[in-house]
Amino acid sequence: MTVDNSLRNLTRQFTKPGKLEAIYLRPARDMSCVSVQQAIAISKRGLEGDRASQRVSTKPLGSNRQVTLIQAEHIAVIASLIGKPVDTALLRRNLLVSGINLLAAKSLFKDQPLIIKIGEVVLEVTGPCEPCSKMEKLLGLGGYNAMRGHGGVTARVITGGVFNVEDAVVIDAD
Repeated sequence: MTVDNSLRNLTRQFTKPGKLEAIYLRPARDMSCVSVQQAIAISKRGLEGDRASQRVSTKPLGSNRQVTLIQAEHIAVIASLIGKPVDTALLRRNLLVSGINLLAAKSLFKDQPLIIKIGEVVLEVTGPCEPCSKMEKLLGLGGYNAMRGHGGVTARVITGGVFNVEDAVVIDAD
């Protein structure tokens, strides 16, 4: 049996499923995030009740920033860099995921998008989720720079549906 260790194949291999730790909705600009146990993803729009889903995009698949995901393991890094505990709701990301390297979920190849499955929902990773200037106010001095490189990823909803906190997060390698 031959093992395919090409970069194209290696970028599609993950050791195990992750876990959805938390779901946050941002009802409107400058409003606090709301933690929920269950959410509904709307194809080409985002999460029901989140401000991103209210925007109409001219792109056929909708905006590249319909859903934002952050890796739970990065919260400790951000906290260490700012010198205090971090309330994940302040980070303004929709989904807190553990057990999967989200930064590796961004494909290196345009013709090979990586897909994340959570419950019934299928997401396509579209890019890094860079911090906004609000992080300086919400996290304190240096908050913006603490988030750089640790802000997670953006995604679009390919298949809508329902998902829940504690659902498995699977990177589709097919």
